[in-house]
Amino acid sequence: MEREAMEYDVVIVGAGPSGLSAGIRLKQLAQEMDREISVCILEKGSEVGAHILSGAVLDPRALNELFPNWKELGAPLNTPVSAEKFMFLTEKGGLSWPAALLPPPLKNHGNYIISLGNLCRWLGEQAEALGVEIYPGFAAAEVLYREDGSVKGVATGDLGITKDGEKGPNHQVGMELHATFTLFGEGCRGSLGKQLMERFDLRADCEAQTYGIGLKELWEIDPEKHQEGLVMHTAGWPMESDTYGGSFLYHLDNNQVSIGYVVALDYTNPYLSPFEEFQRFKAHPRIRPMLEGGRRIAYGARALNEGGIQSLPKMIFPGGALMGCEAGTMIVPKIKGTHTAMKSGMLAAEAVFAAVGDGATGSEELTGFAEAFANSWVHDELWTSRNMRPSFKWGLWGGTIMTGIDQMLFRGRAPWTLSHGHKDNETLKLASDAKPIDYPKPDGEITFDRLTNVSFSATNHEEDQPAHLTLKDASVPIDVNLALYDAPEQRYCPAGVYEIIRDDDDSNPQLQINAQNCVHCKTCDIKDPTQNIVWVTPEGGGGPNYPNM
Repeated sequence: MEREAMEYDVVIVGAGPSGLSAGIRLKQLAQEMDREISVCILEKGSEVGAHILSGAVLDPRALNELFPNWKELGAPLNTPVSAEKFMFLTEKGGLSWPAALLPPPLKNHGNYIISLGNLCRWLGEQAEALGVEIYPGFAAAEVLYREDGSVKGVATGDLGITKDGEKGPNHQVGMELHATFTLFGEGCRGSLGKQLMERFDLRADCEAQTYGIGLKELWEIDPEKHQEGLVMHTAGWPMESDTYGGSFLYHLDNNQVSIGYVVALDYTNPYLSPFEEFQRFKAHPRIRPMLEGGRRIAYGARALNEGGIQSLPKMIFPGGALMGCEAGTMIVPKIKGTHTAMKSGMLAAEAVFAAVGDGATGSEELTGFAEAFANSWVHDELWTSRNMRPSFKWGLWGGTIMTGIDQMLFRGRAPWTLSHGHKDNETLKLASDAKPIDYPKPDGEITFDRLTNVSFSATNHEEDQPAHLTLKDASVPIDVNLALYDAPEQRYCPAGVYEIIRDDDDSNPQLQINAQNCVHCKTCDIKDPTQNIVWVTPEGGGGPNYPNM
């Protein structure tokens, strides 16, 4: 069946902070200039915000620019940061670091503790009020190209394809969305962005991206233990000193606390489980008492970019651009990417608006976006924070000292730029050279098992559809991953998707992929040693349904 096509001036992939900000800015400019511009946003989640997960502490700089009157408009920024703590944890205790001695990027005065999902829902309302068309539940599954090779738009995936690849009784063919320019804001490790980087060689002049996996639970705690506006971070235990990672605890309103853990995906021990490290962290004597008597109300996980400006690809190509975490604009010292994602979307929108107004056909590159980004405060923040993450190649204490020198003494303008020097999938030791980790069993009160937690993400996929976690070579999981690394996908996945099953006599190992559990974190697409696992979009609307994450 031939796909129907819809025509727009601009198609945006992803209703996250960058995509929504781009759509809003385009319509604001159209109002200011008394011009028409048609804008469509595709969102693979069941609703705007369904797939959005972040800590999150928001630097409101970009929001102030986009909506100077956001308070009057009712933006959900209800909890200003009121206090900060930073601790280095040992197994039984911890050392508090004076907030006054924290590097400037780590300070949060003037910021807000928020639910990023709820902020995106609000931004979606503002976008629609301005005339942006938003289509949740429609996953952009394919990039479309013009005859000259420029990006023409995207196509949504077919619905109703069965597991065996046949057209089921409810089959609906996907739609094509054509545009003068297409902007991609899928978030970290976007599946289409990955294809675009390869097709247009966008990573030719940058280092490989390096990533972390962030796991988060939302808790409602005892009011007597709640301190609204408190931002707390920890480093140290349970991570070994050669593994980059740390925690966040953010006290929202309504006695709620966002608690999470981030583990860098360049870790070396194949027995390490980021999920189990998170659970172990919660049992620490300085953390557990805060949670006792409370209840976990949501769970999720998401990969995040840590490469900084060294890993930033070329963001433009004929017919479109990458924005926000699709490109990798997170500021690692701040542990923040929302404000930079929003600003990158706004800058892309301004460049697109000017190009369309000048009669662009879509075969051009958005050079105006590249120039504006290079001269923006986003670029400056990325530049001044460039040395923090690679400093930790020297371990926790070496990285801490180097970060102090870089951020306190040189204010991010040291006369050197450190290199990451690796890809995350290349760093695992062989299982025979690594030490197994004996993780404690969950107690069901403070610590939990993976599958129980996944039920708190409201994750769901149509079961009779092709698995969206695909293998280039079906023999690799057993012949390589199991044989050499003891199947690390069983441990790095935060949702129990990958499982080695055997016959009753413990023979004939096979990899079972429980795609129904997938929370779309993209860790498998990043960390698989041979890059044999490829994440593709499932049916639109599938995945987590985060309420307030």
